[in-house]
Amino acid sequence: MTSSAGPSGARTQSAYADLAAENRRLRAEAAHRHLLDLATGVLSAQLHLPLPDATEHLDSLARATGLSVADIAADIVNAVAGDAPAVTVPSPEAAPVPAPARSEEARRERRAAAAAETADTVGEAARALLEGGLAPLGADSLWLWRSAGSRSLRLAGQAGVGASEAAAWQWLPPAVSEPFRSVLAEGTPAWLDEGPPGGEPLPGPSPDAARALVPLRRHGTTLGLALVGWPGTAVLDAPVRRAITGLLEVAATVLDGADSPQSATPVLADVLDALVHPAMLLRTHGRSGTPTVEHLNEAAVAALDGAEFPDLGSLTLAFPLVHKDLARLVRLAERSARTQRAARLPAAAQPGEGVPLIDVRVLPCGEERSVVLWHTAGDPRLATDRAVAQLQGVATFQDSLTGGGTVWSEQAYALFGVGRDEPPVPLLGMRGRLHRGDGEALTELLRTLTERQTGAHAVLRIVVPGGAVRHLRVAAQPLLEGTAVTGFAGVYQDVSDSLRTEAALTATFDHLTEVRNQAEMRRQLALQLQQAIVPEVPGVQELTGGLEVAVRYRPAAEEYQVGGDWYDVLPLPSGKILVAVGDIAGHGIDSVTGMVALRNAGRALAFTGHPPRRLMGWLNEVTLRTGNGTTATAVCALYDPEDRALHWSSAGHLPLLLIRDGRAQLLDPPQDILLGALPSFAYQERRTMLRRGDTLLLYTDGLVERRHDGLGSGLLELAAAAEGLADQPVDRLVDGLLGAAAGDTDDDTSIVVVRLGDEAPDEES
Repeated sequence: MTSSAGPSGARTQSAYADLAAENRRLRAEAAHRHLLDLATGVLSAQLHLPLPDATEHLDSLARATGLSVADIAADIVNAVAGDAPAVTVPSPEAAPVPAPARSEEARRERRAAAAAETADTVGEAARALLEGGLAPLGADSLWLWRSAGSRSLRLAGQAGVGASEAAAWQWLPPAVSEPFRSVLAEGTPAWLDEGPPGGEPLPGPSPDAARALVPLRRHGTTLGLALVGWPGTAVLDAPVRRAITGLLEVAATVLDGADSPQSATPVLADVLDALVHPAMLLRTHGRSGTPTVEHLNEAAVAALDGAEFPDLGSLTLAFPLVHKDLARLVRLAERSARTQRAARLPAAAQPGEGVPLIDVRVLPCGEERSVVLWHTAGDPRLATDRAVAQLQGVATFQDSLTGGGTVWSEQAYALFGVGRDEPPVPLLGMRGRLHRGDGEALTELLRTLTERQTGAHAVLRIVVPGGAVRHLRVAAQPLLEGTAVTGFAGVYQDVSDSLRTEAALTATFDHLTEVRNQAEMRRQLALQLQQAIVPEVPGVQELTGGLEVAVRYRPAAEEYQVGGDWYDVLPLPSGKILVAVGDIAGHGIDSVTGMVALRNAGRALAFTGHPPRRLMGWLNEVTLRTGNGTTATAVCALYDPEDRALHWSSAGHLPLLLIRDGRAQLLDPPQDILLGALPSFAYQERRTMLRRGDTLLLYTDGLVERRHDGLGSGLLELAAAAEGLADQPVDRLVDGLLGAAAGDTDDDTSIVVVRLGDEAPDEES
């Protein structure tokens, strides 16, 4: 059997082989047990013994006579049936007597009869009778017809008969040939040593081949008719006639049992039997049914290690490790009505794998049947064809200059856009299919092959039907006989896609160069714009009210350079100070222009004197109406030096960080949405009182955000770093925080540090 990959496949193969062997063993055991039961019954009746005692007495007789239990049982049953001299069976108390010599042929025939009587179908019974009893008599076929009413007969089972011949003799009408009518009418056998007289038509290999026609009767009723056939003339003497008559009594018993449907194996089975390579016939019952095996030819049985499958129904039993692949190919063949192929099954070789199926072909044959063909050894020609087929757009050709014509592989017809029924075009006749500009290239190719007698190659433009142009690379070698060129052999390859790809890549490279230059210009413009709008201030700003301010900005990763972060620290006419930080989604020129719009809008709106929550609401409307779908996070704060109150509002931004007395604390922001998310949104506001020495940190997510962690861990690390730098001046504090930044997303980073110095006004009592 074929095997699947690896040790598990070998185990599965062994399990199925064991099951098949067990099935054969059980059938043989059933026939053996049936024969012993018959003999035990005879002993029980003759000696008036209980069945257990009769069984024990049968064993003692076998030991006393030196025969096997099966042989002594066969002798006893044959004697009762009148097929052998009577056997004197001593009682258990009497001394054993030697058994008379018995015919081994008679014993063999009795064993065949027992196997037939235990068969499940008439067909299996016919095989058991032919192989075990009739074949030793020289017969090679057995037909069993059942009476079907109106003096007609229907074939119920056969053995040693081809499917086409069985189909031809499926029904025997009342007007059947004379030998059939005579046997049925007279109820006596017809022994035709040299075939039927007068050349009457009967099943068989030739008119003069011997036949035996025997009526099958039971309880005085004719149940049907049997025909035993020989390959040629034969002497059907009295012993042969007695043996045949005795065996066919079993056939009558089988016919008298429950009716079994006759296999409808089509005539195609005979065609498969004529093949030297393995082949089988499958049948699918319904669209979703699993294929079942109807026929295996001799080569297929040999490929399966001679395993026998009496029911021939289970594809899983016949091919336990590739049955799913075969079923899939069968379904594809039925749906597409086209042959399906597989180079090998299983698809890949693994250690421990058995013999695979090679060059598998599944041919649909009607609505329910499929033929499967395969090899057990690689065919060099098929292997070459498969190797060529694996190369995209590759085909082989061979031209003969001595009258042998041109041969193309299957792929060549598709390359030239012609049907399989059209004649292949030789290389010498290719000029009529060429683009008019490639005639010289073909001439040079042919000159190299014929005059220099060496291999050559060229790319030719072929005009296919419909007017399309296809680029074919031709690589050829001359075929030589002595010093004469007798033909060419070579390969066609469709390189149209390669040439188009090369041209497209060239154009793409030029386009990418231009795009890269434009991108560099945009980057430089955005960088200059960002530096002009949000300049980095390296020192410390000192504002009214004792505020010290330090700011830092770090651009995004190298490939982006510029982003959408902004910050602002602006004294207002009211005496309050605006402190803001924001982050536009995205990078590049679009982000920078969006950042400029929001920063300038925030500055202008701050001069209205309205609180941060109103300012944030207006910035939201600006983002919605000018941002083209852009969103942003932001913190907007107003510090009043008179009472040291910080009023602030947040649009989805990170929490502010307050450092007081050497401890860092994150200030929970209002849970408000991003700028540009929803129109007419009402933002909330927080009030935080500052003390002398307090340090407030505003920042963007590039400082703390990590690719594989949540923001929580980054914020905790920021707080810890801020506590460690709490006693540093603000410029060193901001540089230290930027250097210890936990963020790894290569995003923009903005930091604003505001510290309330010793010159701040005293707290109100």
